[in-house]
Amino acid sequence: MSFELNRPNYGFSKSKEDHAGGDYNNPLPRAVIRPNSFTLLDGEWKFALDSDDRGLEEHWYLNHQYEDTAHWPGSVEQQIAKGKSAEKSWEDKVVVWYEREFPMPVPSNGPGLPPSIIQLTFGACGYETQVWLNGLPLQTIEGELVHMGEYTSFSYELDEKEMKPVNRLTVRIADTKDADTTRGKQESSVYKRGGIWYQTYTGAVRSVWLESVERNRLRSRVGVVSLVEEKMVRLNLTTRIHDPGAYTIKLQVFNKHPDQDEPIATDEYPLLLEAGQKEQRVVIEIPGAELWSPESPVRYRLVAQLVDPHGYIAEIETSFGLRKVEARGCCIYLNDNPVYLDGILYQPGGATYEEIKQHMHSMKALGCNLVRIHIAGVDPRIYNLADKLGLLLWVEVPSPHTSNAKSRANHRAELLRMLALIGTHPSVIIWSLYNEDWGAQDIASNPETRQYIMDMYHFMKLAEPQFLVVDNDGWQHISYLGRLKSDLLTAHLYTPDLKRWKELLDELASGQLNGVAANPLVVGDPFFFRRQVPLIVSEWGGFGFSDYGGPKSDNERTQQIRLYKEELRKRPIAGDVYTQATDIEDEVNGLITIDGKLKVPEGLLNSRGGK
Repeated sequence: MSFELNRPNYGFSKSKEDHAGGDYNNPLPRAVIRPNSFTLLDGEWKFALDSDDRGLEEHWYLNHQYEDTAHWPGSVEQQIAKGKSAEKSWEDKVVVWYEREFPMPVPSNGPGLPPSIIQLTFGACGYETQVWLNGLPLQTIEGELVHMGEYTSFSYELDEKEMKPVNRLTVRIADTKDADTTRGKQESSVYKRGGIWYQTYTGAVRSVWLESVERNRLRSRVGVVSLVEEKMVRLNLTTRIHDPGAYTIKLQVFNKHPDQDEPIATDEYPLLLEAGQKEQRVVIEIPGAELWSPESPVRYRLVAQLVDPHGYIAEIETSFGLRKVEARGCCIYLNDNPVYLDGILYQPGGATYEEIKQHMHSMKALGCNLVRIHIAGVDPRIYNLADKLGLLLWVEVPSPHTSNAKSRANHRAELLRMLALIGTHPSVIIWSLYNEDWGAQDIASNPETRQYIMDMYHFMKLAEPQFLVVDNDGWQHISYLGRLKSDLLTAHLYTPDLKRWKELLDELASGQLNGVAANPLVVGDPFFFRRQVPLIVSEWGGFGFSDYGGPKSDNERTQQIRLYKEELRKRPIAGDVYTQATDIEDEVNGLITIDGKLKVPEGLLNSRGGK
């Protein structure tokens, strides 16, 4: 049996712009496309603030009289502030409930259709999420009664036997200011709101939807590692099986153009699969493959099919590009060519995807070839957009705010969740594990903290060789036996004084490790810098933010940026990241307005000439 879900307003339409590039205008916040039907559940939901956390004890999931409504997606903070002037929205802990109804999907038994089930997916929600269907608790596909984490998607398979003509979906969301959770720059019990620390942004933060999926299928996860010299890609796929048996994975690779009907590469792989979930690595050759780069963002379309023993097909589609990034000596090489990173720090905050798109286009117009997405969860469609625009990305794990065994376990779980969803994209070239030792404050004194970070660095280099990895961005990089456990030596340098700026750059380039940044650049065993690793000034500027030099007019800021960029390029530095793209709360130092307009001239951050 398969199901049809009505979706009158949410098709995979192609706008003129998207059609020209062969891209789907995807209304779902994910990078992988399924040809199946779906229904967005966004919109008005019943809502209740559970101030005393009584809902579980009083069985609100069975019956509760809701007196308020809320829009999904939308943060708890926005809902609490609605109609109120109170500055603080919640302290220590918040619990909220959402509920809505949806009709039973219509079964469809058309010929050639594989047996299907209904899957419920949350694009992101949390930090703790529990879900009930008609009063019965649901478990995620991974078996969680309570899903932890608020930055990535998670799904439930709905049991047809428990469904009714009209179904009631109940969601309980809880969050705290526990510093052991992965928080990024949201305030916690350790770092209070103000300055560089922001208000929490939690709850129903991304879309939720129902879709028809095959009982036996490929999950919406694809990892791609380019084997550039061999013109091949290594693909990591995840199968979800209810009926054990002999299956076949079929792959087709197309040029990414709407008129390309014939695949340029095909292959198939027979598998004997047990019930459950399993990762499978396969390799496919792409004859004559062109490489992806910011100047020429060539992408290919991948159609992956899982064929069951009866010939039923479950299909997913995504795009990818071939590229190679390396840290060689003093420089970063992209596809064997040295590249200077003209970067900008980006903190999307509560920006919608439409606003994010405007920001990305504006960052490209500023002359950036790199965007550093700063320890935040973000709509995953940003990665496809960067692939298309030719913008390199530096992504980071949202950090906890304390250093202990629990915070490290949360950090590792968040890293793995992010990797499962981001590994496809050629634009992503750099990962940071930590930033400025937030969540690793004892990095200089605690061997256990350093060991964990080294273990994660080694894991990344083995499991995800397509990325450069930074252990702790800004300072206090780890040295073990004189070997830096980071592909890049990065420093955060802030000064409004041009003379001091020149001195700091000279000290950095000469290999001085102490007294340059706010903390020593390297901890652990002695490390001797001789330009054997690329230097990146991964934060600088901040002109306009009071802590980094005070207000500047747009003209003054423009001139200062030009002078500072000139000094960077006079020295053997491999890249820099201006801070930052847009204003966010107290940090009034953005070069772009919230609606995507530039406050400074186009090309201001381009120090690569006409490239």
